[in-house]
Amino acid sequence: MARREDHHDPLPIPNGWFAVAWSRELHAGDVRPIHYFGEDLVLFRTRSGQARVLDAFCPHLGAHLGYGGRVMGETVRCPFHGWQFDGTTGDCVHIPYCEKIPRRAQLRSWEVQEKNGMVFVWHHAETKPPDWDFPALPEIGHADWSEPRTFELEMEAYVQDTHENNNDPVHFQYVHGMVATPPSSIRYSQDSTHYQITSTSEQVTPLGTFMLTLVRDSWGLGLTSVRSVGIPDAGMLMYSSTTPIDETRVHSRWLLTATSNLVDIAGEDFMKALTQGVQQDMPIWRNKVHRARPVLCEADTYLAEFRKWARQFYCQPPASRSARSEPKASEDRLGGRE
Repeated sequence: MARREDHHDPLPIPNGWFAVAWSRELHAGDVRPIHYFGEDLVLFRTRSGQARVLDAFCPHLGAHLGYGGRVMGETVRCPFHGWQFDGTTGDCVHIPYCEKIPRRAQLRSWEVQEKNGMVFVWHHAETKPPDWDFPALPEIGHADWSEPRTFELEMEAYVQDTHENNNDPVHFQYVHGMVATPPSSIRYSQDSTHYQITSTSEQVTPLGTFMLTLVRDSWGLGLTSVRSVGIPDAGMLMYSSTTPIDETRVHSRWLLTATSNLVDIAGEDFMKALTQGVQQDMPIWRNKVHRARPVLCEADTYLAEFRKWARQFYCQPPASRSARSEPKASEDRLGGRE
């Protein structure tokens, strides 16, 4: 039977670091409402320049701090009765008409850091603190690299499904029209929260013919970079964060840059190809079902490894609806791997 509910295995929101804003767009004193991870939140920048995120609804009478809230030093002030909440702890530190502060006058504070031109928030389904990190990329903001271009979109998709494309070389041929995909190799970090896929092939460029390597790095299920390397003293970079808005929608932010000596010659084409490519993926993501236990073939080695790797970013990975209803014979796939 071909009913969606009989084939679809819903995915929860994964744990990890996810971007919630561009750093350049959040100025000292700014307060804005945001909605990610199925949660209503307030994002603000304190007078000292620190980006902070708190749960949105005041514990007093429930006002949303993102609508009319005001930065006061290192706190955000509720627009309803003026209660002030510390951006680091979430504790209420001042009530203008009462000296004694109720013990439960506090909001959940979210771990925040800024890197690579974005404001990142740590999400964990069980509110556990961060247990891994990701690097600042040296190309972003470097004097020899172009001013980063940015691109963003919202779409119906699971974060895991958008990330899975990196590990699916065959789809580049059928979805993106690549004539052939070069052989690739993959390596994992010691803590296994990061992996890198590299593929090298001879390419004709405006600067000549070179052996170019496409380097794809991934940190958790939301962060990805794509580098093109191999031309001496030149390179191109795409860096992206895809953030769950809720269980079935995501907000993807892309940053694209190239060395100044390459940006006019090939950088713009590189950026255009990547942003157009995601548009080709969107109809697939929007209309597909997610199979927790897909039927894989021998060529799907990277997909099988990715499914195992991805499990670590969920507190409770979903059980397969289809696996419970299918006969055991259908589980004969790629040596029993996902």
